[in-house]
Amino acid sequence: MDDIDRALLRVLSSNARMSGSALANAVGVAESTVSLRLRRLRSDGYLRGYRADIDLAALGMTVQALISIRLVSIERDDIEGFRVEAPSWPGVLGLFHMAGADDFLLHVAARNSSELRDFVLEHLAAHPAVQHTETNLIFDHVTGSGVESLL
Repeated sequence: MDDIDRALLRVLSSNARMSGSALANAVGVAESTVSLRLRRLRSDGYLRGYRADIDLAALGMTVQALISIRLVSIERDDIEGFRVEAPSWPGVLGLFHMAGADDFLLHVAARNSSELRDFVLEHLAAHPAVQHTETNLIFDHVTGSGVESLL
């Protein structure tokens, strides 16, 4: 990974829809160089994909929450089983495996508070591996510059 690769990732992190020619102009290299480098960045695992920033509220998902989850057991099989199962539940946006008092942090979206309550009751309270949950509503989410400042 060199300065050109870092520049490509910086530009893509703010606008993943840029054309090859626009990327080439932004970074100061030939379009063919951009194509080769992007292919290498993907194959080497630096660039995992491209995502759309979807407004969940526009889709009717007006409630988001972060749910802290503590499992009954910290056995590897129990942790791995939960890690594999939870992301497939409806409304799950992300799952973080944590160190500390809680084992996981689950990011979920729902149409309303009743749907969020039903999610907690059906998927978490009834799950045999779950010992404790704590639900925190998200009022606002602001994305930081994150990757750009690290490159």
